[in-house]
Amino acid sequence: MPRQYKYLYGPVPSRRLGRSLGIDIVPLKVCTLDCVYCQLGRSSEKTTRRREYVPIDAVIEELAEKISNGLDADFITIAGSGEPTLNSGLGKLLKAASDITDIPLTVLTNGTLFYREDVRADCAQADVVMPSLDAGDEPTFRKINRPHRDISIEKLVSGLCALREEFAGRIWLEVFLVDGMNTDTGQIAEIKGLIRICYCNIYNLAHLTITSNCPGIRHNIRQLLLGVVNDKITNNGVRPQGNKRVSIGISFPAIGQKDRPYRMLRMRHAAAASAQGYSGSNNN
Repeated sequence: MPRQYKYLYGPVPSRRLGRSLGIDIVPLKVCTLDCVYCQLGRSSEKTTRRREYVPIDAVIEELAEKISNGLDADFITIAGSGEPTLNSGLGKLLKAASDITDIPLTVLTNGTLFYREDVRADCAQADVVMPSLDAGDEPTFRKINRPHRDISIEKLVSGLCALREEFAGRIWLEVFLVDGMNTDTGQIAEIKGLIRICYCNIYNLAHLTITSNCPGIRHNIRQLLLGVVNDKITNNGVRPQGNKRVSIGISFPAIGQKDRPYRMLRMRHAAAASAQGYSGSNNN
């Protein structure tokens, strides 16, 4: 029987990362946000408190074992069931991982804690950081992302700007467009304005992904891209400017495709809950 890991899952196929080994370092739905589109459901604990939610030494032991047994993966991604930057041991994990493997390290995050210097210092050890920006103003941010009371769109943007100045790796930004919430022309203008503030121009990014639950808004997406990229859009991205090139992804993934890693996480948590005789969640 294959070894069952407590904190690792996969490798799983990812539309952006190829074969990705996931590392889960926060309990189910412990997050700074409670996004309306999250595949894992409502947040059970909305918080901004950093602590070692799971024992990082145990995570490192599992990862070392997995790598020693032969790991075939394009990326190792710290993500999972909640917001990974909430775990105060994130920097220790990234440092240990970089010492035992050359596989690129990714942090998949909502970006809301980058206003904190300690979070940016931890993530500086990653190869790729993948934050999100789904709203152009505070009311829409609260409607879509439903943040903890201490998180604002201003803090999110200031954190992304600080990360841009300090981070030596690649930044892959994702914008999730939710039909009827942030897809009107006003919101598109606001979002592209914030991307300009955060990144000056798109060539400060390595990748921009536009994801949506509604294929009917392709025109709006094109307007968002045209507002940020002063270049010709092609099927594979944009024409290079100097020696730089940024890739652009636009996806309307089928539920089964997009949801596969999350289904695996839900199955893991359901199995653990069943073993403990627990059914249900403590949502608020």
